[in-house]
Amino acid sequence: MESVVERSLESRRLNTLLLGLFAWLAVSLAAVGVFGVGSYSVARRTKEIGIRMALGATPASVLVMLARETLLLAVTGAGIGLGGTIFTSRLLTRFLFGVTPVEPAIIGAVAMALIAVVMGSGLFPARRAMHVDPVVALRED
Repeated sequence: MESVVERSLESRRLNTLLLGLFAWLAVSLAAVGVFGVGSYSVARRTKEIGIRMALGATPASVLVMLARETLLLAVTGAGIGLGGTIFTSRLLTRFLFGVTPVEPAIIGAVAMALIAVVMGSGLFPARRAMHVDPVVALRED
């Protein structure tokens, strides 16, 4: 009887495994993308950050400024994602066992995890911006 149950669940387990792998890949690609965009933004704004530092901005205030911008983007993306999740939740009902399609705890946890991933990958370029030398930044052109 156990082998019959195992065979009946094989396709669902494979679907769940593939869904998990693709979700992990999507989160990884999103983190790399945010890191790339953040690095590009910091590189493009080196002169602005140098001017801010020359006028008295502390490295911590530069970090907070860039982290705030990253957080705004992360929350906006999470809001759009939550809207899409609620809109398309009926399509996922056959994959969810014992869970309602719009489970607030799960959706909230996933949204917070994605925001944490975005903030983590966005803080590396922001930390690099903390160490911009105003003289070097203003001399470039």
